[in-house]
Amino acid sequence: MTGVEVDGVAVEVPEGAPLLAAVRAAGIELPALCQDDRLSPAGSCRTCLVRADGRIVAACVTPAAPGATVEAATDGLRALRRDAVEVIVSALPSRALTEDSRTELAHACRSVGIGPEAAAGAGGRGEDTSHPYVHLDRDLCIACGRCVRMCAEVQGTFALTLTGRGAETIVAPGTGGPWVESDCVACGGCVDTCPTGAISEPGPAPGLTTAARPAPPMTRTTCGYCGVGCALDVVAEEDRVAAVLPARDGPVNRGHACVKGRFAHGYLTSPERLTQPLLRGEHGLEPVGWDEALAHIARGLRAAIRAGGPDAVAAISSARSTNEENYLVQKFMRVVIGTNNVDNCSRLCHSPSAAGLTASFGLPGGTDTFDDVERSDCLLVVGANPVEAHPVIGARLLRRVLRGARLVVADPRAVGLAPHADVHLRPRPGTNVALCHGLAHVLLTEGLVDDEFLRHRAAGLPELTGLLADYPPDRVADLTGVPAADLVAAARLYGRAERPAIVYGLGVTEHLHGTDGVRALANLAILRGAVGTGRGFGVNPLRGQNNVQGASDMGALPDVLPGYGKVTDPAVRARAEEVWGVTVPPRPGLRIPEMFAAARAGRLGALWVIGEDVCATDPDANRVARALDTCPLVVCDELFLSETARHADVVLPVASWLEKDGTFVNFDRRFQRVRPAVAPPGRARTDFDTVRAVAEAMGTDLGCPTPADALAECARVSPHFAGLSHRRLDREGAVCWPCPDPDRPGQATLYRERFATADGRAHLAAVPHLPPGEQPDGDYPLVMVTGRRWAHYNSGSMTRRGGNLALDPVDHLDIHPDDAVRYGLRDGEPVQVISRYGRARLIARIGGGTAPGQVFCSFHFPASGVNRVTSDHADTVTSCPEYKVTAVRLVADGAG
Repeated sequence: MTGVEVDGVAVEVPEGAPLLAAVRAAGIELPALCQDDRLSPAGSCRTCLVRADGRIVAACVTPAAPGATVEAATDGLRALRRDAVEVIVSALPSRALTEDSRTELAHACRSVGIGPEAAAGAGGRGEDTSHPYVHLDRDLCIACGRCVRMCAEVQGTFALTLTGRGAETIVAPGTGGPWVESDCVACGGCVDTCPTGAISEPGPAPGLTTAARPAPPMTRTTCGYCGVGCALDVVAEEDRVAAVLPARDGPVNRGHACVKGRFAHGYLTSPERLTQPLLRGEHGLEPVGWDEALAHIARGLRAAIRAGGPDAVAAISSARSTNEENYLVQKFMRVVIGTNNVDNCSRLCHSPSAAGLTASFGLPGGTDTFDDVERSDCLLVVGANPVEAHPVIGARLLRRVLRGARLVVADPRAVGLAPHADVHLRPRPGTNVALCHGLAHVLLTEGLVDDEFLRHRAAGLPELTGLLADYPPDRVADLTGVPAADLVAAARLYGRAERPAIVYGLGVTEHLHGTDGVRALANLAILRGAVGTGRGFGVNPLRGQNNVQGASDMGALPDVLPGYGKVTDPAVRARAEEVWGVTVPPRPGLRIPEMFAAARAGRLGALWVIGEDVCATDPDANRVARALDTCPLVVCDELFLSETARHADVVLPVASWLEKDGTFVNFDRRFQRVRPAVAPPGRARTDFDTVRAVAEAMGTDLGCPTPADALAECARVSPHFAGLSHRRLDREGAVCWPCPDPDRPGQATLYRERFATADGRAHLAAVPHLPPGEQPDGDYPLVMVTGRRWAHYNSGSMTRRGGNLALDPVDHLDIHPDDAVRYGLRDGEPVQVISRYGRARLIARIGGGTAPGQVFCSFHFPASGVNRVTSDHADTVTSCPEYKVTAVRLVADGAG
């Protein structure tokens, strides 16, 4: 720390901090219109002038020297600062300082006594209103550069620039055209940092930014989109969301957000929101009251149990729901129904992570926090495109790379972080295991392993060494298509790093051998001794949905109870039985694909689908629809009349994440609070209240009258969560699990003393490379890969009901130019994608992001039918679908 005296007050600030931090620590407010704590200082506006050791300096760019004497509150300095602000304001039009203005500039003017009459500029430079979320008023721009630095330093998109000379300098999109056609990804960072309102969010609350906190009360909550877990402050006016602002003190996002969490809340007031229960009658789904809907559900559940026993009922819980809701769903199925037939959508994405990480290390979560990963000097990013799928994390990773960390990207596509990589490995889809074995082979043969760690803390080295002999770089090049030289270069970067870290995504898990892929990737960290030692930052999955981790943590799985204790373990069941007061079934229940198979076979009498559009997101969607149509009772909790809801017998209107109370767990195991900012519309209820109501209709009181009670009960069931409570999270903000003690911190970094396996060692996996579920052939010569795009989320039910649709309005199929020529396809024209299972219709987009022989599309537009094309091949360990390898052919739409 550095000691500084400010106007006679002694303060301490971190070493290297600017004088501005010292002045503020002394309780003195200074205007600083070009300064944002998240950005590098510029010192361009001269509004934060102070005297340091006799010299007049800009406080934002002058380092606090030990023992410095600073004057800030003298009349002369106040006058200098006032003059600087007045000069800036004089060029602006009068609307810059209206009485109700909530901008940082308006606040600065009030603090130094400058009135609205000081803004006397002529204006006339015009506006850019082309973008749905970002409006540019050029007349209000003071060329402070904060937006440009935010886009470059925090977001890493480099979409903005300052153009013009002298007094005519203004911000503009770097591409020179309208904002909406620029490279902007609508993270909102420029809106949040703009001090004048030149860049603003249109709507009912313009001028609300994280730089100048608004007067209306705000609700702190956690984002309900991807698994990053951004902390957000929601401003509501008249029970409508006026703005969503990234929290400056958010433990993961640190004042940053993405287009979805920041802006995509228009769905809340969509006229398509469900506001009352629907019951299938003679004329289809018809509105009814809650009592009638609940009575119908109870009758159907009882009928299913009478006909086929408790195992004739199944439930699909939701990663969009809170931990407390998932806990209550699995408790309902085990306590009220008497079955373990409960699963959640992690089955379709990260169930191989849970299985693979558990087998390798002992627990089904990432090994380190992202704060640690960000300190890595070499990042190995495998099968993930965080720039689009997890933008806040993608931006933080890019910042780390731009500051010197080495980067290896393993991804078939040249997108996201790949252009910034030291080495970009482009394996053929379905060859991840071979790729990892090739890297491991180089680590072993070149001595880039931690022999002491392997001797004392790992098991399975002889078996793996024997297997790796069959994976030299030349053979791996034949298997994967990755040049041997690139493989060796990547292995050396990872092997020679002092603090390597692995980050991976669905490109590893969504394969026929996805669990093997996770274990082969974990081998690399174990060989390097880069997990549980501080000499590296382990293996960390990027979870796709907001609560994929938490839904599984809470026991919404067919084979485990809360905290991952096996239902087959009598001791685990006994602990739950003591809390619940009933006998827990000892046999694992059905997984999601098995539920659909049982329905098609007539063995399933009732299925409750909570917050998942399985007809849009699950593979081989035609067969999923047949399963729902065959099942006698299908209940669906939804925000909108989704494709799945159209097949249901009862549709229950439920609350969204902005209308709920509870907690989520993000990708690095942090419990964070979720709080309601507005009320659900009409007669919609939370999933929590809905589950309790169905239980009561069945004659059972589930207990847990509030979400806080549910988490408290879960803490009694699982030692991993024994130290967690709403009260603690309200106080501390975020706590990682395992957290067995309310008086001690959660374990952010795992395995410092021992691994959670039976023998306390990390387990290397000698798993051979096996081919994917299907290969391209003469009839289906291309491989289709599915994934996410930056503007949308999953089935798009929320993001397609708002401005995001203007940013990404259609479903594209990315095609390499060589394939476009080969199949006679043109950019922007419709194309049919045909597989052995069905066909989809998309819009061709030709470019070099995909490799020849491969095509890529998202699953955000259910009407396109992408998941009617994907295969029913699934991971042999977990039943996770192989979304990343489907053999297809292409024809111009209308050609066949």
